Amino acid sequence: MAKISGDVSRRRNTAMRYFHALKDHFGDLHWWPANSTVEVIIGAVLTQNTNWRNVEKAIGNLADRRCLDAAAILALPISELEQLLRPSGYFRIKTQRLRRVMEWYAQHTRTDRDALAKIPTPELRAELLAINGVGPETADSILLYALQRPIFVIDAYTRRIAQRHALLPDDRCRDYHSLQQYFHQHVPAQVGTYNKYHALIVQTGKHFCGPRPQCTHCPLREFLPASSPLRRLDWPDQTVA
Repeated sequence: MAKISGDVSRRRNTAMRYFHALKDHFGDLHWWPANSTVEVIIGAVLTQNTNWRNVEKAIGNLADRRCLDAAAILALPISELEQLLRPSGYFRIKTQRLRRVMEWYAQHTRTDRDALAKIPTPELRAELLAINGVGPETADSILLYALQRPIFVIDAYTRRIAQRHALLPDDRCRDYHSLQQYFHQHVPAQVGTYNKYHALIVQTGKHFCGPRPQCTHCPLREFLPASSPLRRLDWPDQTVA
C-alpha cells in the first residue's frame, strides 16, 4: 500500500511541477476567448480540424449577423448558416453539428436559463456525446469552458507531450480516457486550474512541442525522461505564430 501511495504522490508532484513550469514561462493564461456561454459552445464545435484564426472569422460572421445565440442560429436558413461558417472549414458538416448542439442547448434553456447547472456532469457529458458529431474533446471543452465543470480536456497537444515525456505507457497516452484519468487523479479538480493547465499545454504545443519538436528552450525540457533522445538534440529555434 505504501508503494502505491508513493507512486500516486510522485505522479501528482510531476503533474503539478509541469503546471508550474509552464505557468512560470507563459504567465497566467485565461481561455476560452468569448463573451457568452453560447459563443464558447460555438467555438468548441467549430474548432474541430482547423486553427483558431479560422474559427474567429466564422464567429465574427455570426456576430455581424447578431447570431451568437441558439435561437438566432436555428432561425437561419441552412444555406446562409453554411456561408457564415465557411471560414472554419468543413462548413457543411459543421453547420449540421452546430445546429444539433444548439438544439440541445435550446431544449434545456428555453424555459430555464439555469437548467444546465442543475444537471450532474456525467449526465451532461453523456447527452453531449450522444449528439452526432460531438466527440470527447468537444464535449469536454463545452463542459469545462462553457458550463464551468471540472473536467480536463485532452487534445493532440496533450497526447504528444504525454508521449514524449512518457507520462503513461504509449498506448495509454493515445487513449483519451486513460490520459484524462491521469490528470483527474493528479491535478486538483478545480475549473480554474484545469482551464489554465489546458491553455498552457496548447501554448506549449504551438511553440515547442509540434510535430517537429523545438526542445532547446522548452520549459518542460528538464522533465524529459533521461533516456529520451530529445534531451540530446538541440533543435534550431523556431517561433510558431
